[in-house]
Amino acid sequence: MEVGIIGLPKSGKTTIFNAVTAGSAVVDGFAKSSNIGVAKVPDERLLTLSNLFNPKRTTPAEITFIDLPPPPDGIGDTRGISGEFLNNLQAVDVLLLVCRSFSDPSVIHVDDLVDFKRDAESMMYELIFSDIDLVSRRIDKLLEKYKGASKIERATLDKEKDFFIRLKDQLGSNIAIRDQTITTEEWKILVGYQLLTAKPVIAVVNIDENQIQEQQAMLDQLGLFKDKSDMGMTTMCGKLEMELAQMDKASEKEFREDLGMQQSGMDQSIDLSYQVGGKISFFTVGEDEVKAWEIPSGISVQRAAGKIHTDLERGFIRAEVIHYEELISCSGVLADARKKGLIRSEGKDYIVKDGDVVNVLFNV
Repeated sequence: MEVGIIGLPKSGKTTIFNAVTAGSAVVDGFAKSSNIGVAKVPDERLLTLSNLFNPKRTTPAEITFIDLPPPPDGIGDTRGISGEFLNNLQAVDVLLLVCRSFSDPSVIHVDDLVDFKRDAESMMYELIFSDIDLVSRRIDKLLEKYKGASKIERATLDKEKDFFIRLKDQLGSNIAIRDQTITTEEWKILVGYQLLTAKPVIAVVNIDENQIQEQQAMLDQLGLFKDKSDMGMTTMCGKLEMELAQMDKASEKEFREDLGMQQSGMDQSIDLSYQVGGKISFFTVGEDEVKAWEIPSGISVQRAAGKIHTDLERGFIRAEVIHYEELISCSGVLADARKKGLIRSEGKDYIVKDGDVVNVLFNV
């Protein structure tokens, strides 16, 4: 999964990037290229399995965070997104919007006054304007095709045109694609368009240390992001989290306890990315490696096998599956789990569940 980080100039988005990836990207000035970092997904289940199987290596699932360079004219006041910046946004799975709340006289906000709610809404409007432009261009192309089409072809074109007009009308009323009523068949039409407001979104309010006690009150102001499965929000003291991410684990833990900060900014961002992105983890175990794999929720075990290797998906025969909790109840001893009938034989259409331990049988 790839998460694209965007924000208004001076919002601290590169600081947030460093915090969630333990990176060291330069935070001063305006980057002309993307910063890319990988975060390991923390999972106590993986550590427990590793202790039980004592493999040569233990490999967590990963999320790639991309700190995207802003367009030349900035974001938030351009009434639309285009060019390379649009291409970059379309390529990621989740959008993370950094909204500034911290005060720093040496770093003047582009709009002079710091207002994280205004900035969040401004960026969301930009995404809508971009989609309106793309949908409008598609409608124009359909109208052009209509001129030389046969009667049968026109019926198909009419159906698609009416669908895109409906999307445009609702976008014009500030209703994102993700919030519109769209059928399964209609979603198939949209797959190739990578509309921005169809993507899951996370808002991160970049706060001061002296705002830590105000976090919930601040989040309460972001009603746009509340109670939606594909949208999330959190606060993060970016500068502090960036510093803590560079410490050894023992020192970091001590500092967090002193400050009353439980979950790291990295863990918050990973958890939210999994949540809004509709992701789950399954495991493979053995003497050589215990590994966690990130997959979309709701996919078949055959497709999940392809995450491990394309040969496993192509030559899939069946999968041996046991849930993590069931395996732990047998102290990780697969032979005992098999005797108890806890290891199931599943066909290609079995839907993988979060925490499944999977062994794929295949032949190519």
